[in-house]
Amino acid sequence: MGEKKLLEPIEVGPITLKNRVMFPPLTTGYEERDGSIGPRSLAFYERLAAGGTGYIVIGDVAPVNTASPTPKLCSDEQIPSFAALADAVHKHGAKLALQIFHPEYDVPGVGRMIVGSMAAAKAAAAARAAGDEETAAAKTAESERIRADAYAKLHHDMQHFASEATAEQLAQIRDAIAACAARAQKAGVDAIEVHGDRLVGSLCSKTLNHRTDEYGGSLENRTRYALEVVAAIREAAPSLMLEYKLPIITTNADGSPRGKGGLTPDEACAFAVALEAAGVHMIQVAQANHTGNMGDTIPPMGEVPYNWTLPVASRIKALVSIPIATVGRVVTPEAGEKICEEGQADVIGYGRSLLTDPDLANKFAKDIPVRLCLNCNKGCVDAIQGRRCISCVLNAENGDEATISIKPGEGEKCVVVIGGGIAGCEAARVAATRGYDVTLYEKQQRLGGQIWLAAAPPRKAEIARAIEYYEAELPRLGVALELGHEAGAAEAAGADAVIVAVGAQDVTVPVPGADGANVVSSWDVLAGKAPQVDGSVVVIGGGLVGVETAEYLIAHGCKVQIVEMLDKIAAGESATILPTIKAEFAQAGVVEHVNTKLVAVTEEGVDVEGPDGASSIAADWVVMAVGSRKLAFDAAGIDAPVSFVGDCSGERTADIAAAIRSGYTAANEI
Repeated sequence: MGEKKLLEPIEVGPITLKNRVMFPPLTTGYEERDGSIGPRSLAFYERLAAGGTGYIVIGDVAPVNTASPTPKLCSDEQIPSFAALADAVHKHGAKLALQIFHPEYDVPGVGRMIVGSMAAAKAAAAARAAGDEETAAAKTAESERIRADAYAKLHHDMQHFASEATAEQLAQIRDAIAACAARAQKAGVDAIEVHGDRLVGSLCSKTLNHRTDEYGGSLENRTRYALEVVAAIREAAPSLMLEYKLPIITTNADGSPRGKGGLTPDEACAFAVALEAAGVHMIQVAQANHTGNMGDTIPPMGEVPYNWTLPVASRIKALVSIPIATVGRVVTPEAGEKICEEGQADVIGYGRSLLTDPDLANKFAKDIPVRLCLNCNKGCVDAIQGRRCISCVLNAENGDEATISIKPGEGEKCVVVIGGGIAGCEAARVAATRGYDVTLYEKQQRLGGQIWLAAAPPRKAEIARAIEYYEAELPRLGVALELGHEAGAAEAAGADAVIVAVGAQDVTVPVPGADGANVVSSWDVLAGKAPQVDGSVVVIGGGLVGVETAEYLIAHGCKVQIVEMLDKIAAGESATILPTIKAEFAQAGVVEHVNTKLVAVTEEGVDVEGPDGASSIAADWVVMAVGSRKLAFDAAGIDAPVSFVGDCSGERTADIAAAIRSGYTAANEI
């Protein structure tokens, strides 16, 4: 491949980006409690810069002291931590931006209530320590009441603050944003991105903004405040590049609007022209949110097409002369290259993709395989929604860059890996990267193990990228692949270390009739090894595999019922995917029997014990999806140290994240 457009520099206002690879704003949870940049944040962002990312945006930087767990630059005392971050990424040639946002609620008002609740709780503890239980009980009740009121106000404001905030409050917020930009300039930051969602987006939205003053009604009025914020930043930090994140409302496949805190495409086009005239140097076109589900903004695999916001970004690019950034399921560097080559956008946002492989830019430059994001949302978006630190299921270093990295090898060693599922593949990769001589044995004719089962249900085909990466990367690293070869002690002869990753096997509930001709395993169904399952089906087990098997069966025309012992199905599924599954089940008429135990399988279906007692469910087929257990491996006769990773490493089988981390750790400790 010749010159790559994605890797070409681009001038954006007063700065030059060394390439078009952008890490867009993502909430990480890595910041210190006061919102400043600590060692964990610094190591994460510096790792992105070292991997070749040209433009890094720190998401959700609050200009006021909110209770939200986000970065904050609301005090001069926080400037040094951001200065250290700027210095760290600049060492690698990257440019740094802060995305300044203000939540759509009365921050001081909510904050005062939360502080009041904490003070009452502290007083309760002091009274209890002094033996005054009456006062302690009263103060505890007061604390709980104030906290409940605080969250009630927060919930109210999230829907109505944009309409109810006074002009004076908006002016104070605008001034706080400007002051934050000034601090960023002092810290040596290169750019400010205006978060056009949240409060600013609520004011722009004809759905959320019900004002009748100069900030409501027409598009000109609704976008007035956003332009005032732009002007205030330009005045407070004139040397910085100014970017605007422009949220758009897209359309779902069923015709319903996706997101409600942004602008329609036509309004966004008109506003983009106004933003350029106001002095904005770059516009990032992104999906609007405000629906309570991060999956609307960061959708999981199969939910929306690749690059689904690009058509609007391309429209806007044709109307303005400033660079346009696009973001949203641009998974591969090749996809970004095509967008840049065709002139549809100028800068490509790789959010989840850079969590998966922070070396994306450097690898693309050298034609080295890139580990591609699955868009599974398991480690990243689910964590954001759950107020946990983000991570990637495929990247064992993610979030721990300061403490975890692949160590140099300790001399020449021969490593044998037995099993080519995801854990074995990762172990082989890490061992080979360390410089060891690695041979991987896999009894099947292809790497992947259970990944191929996970990729079979509807919308899940993208999971296959996890194995396609190893199919390209392991030969490049010199790993000898012995496929179709079930290995034992003989193959480990002469090895310096052996890593066993033989996986697991599915299990059946030991009830009468479980061995009947009408009973098949979910694994066999997903692998295409089972007899033709049709008609009415009862799936035993409503965990992740059971639910995905039900989806698969629905897609193949079956009428499905699920029997689950817990009080809900899909307990381990991503919160951003679950609404889609539930909607699909509702449309297909799936009956969920929760808190229900399988008693027996009969020729007519199954007998169960549920909340209302014993009953029978008629079905043509019974599919077992009740879990798995580790496969045994006889290590007798192996002289070298043996490590067990993945599903065969413990009593409980592993998910992808655990499998990856066990394989990585075992190989890194050799």
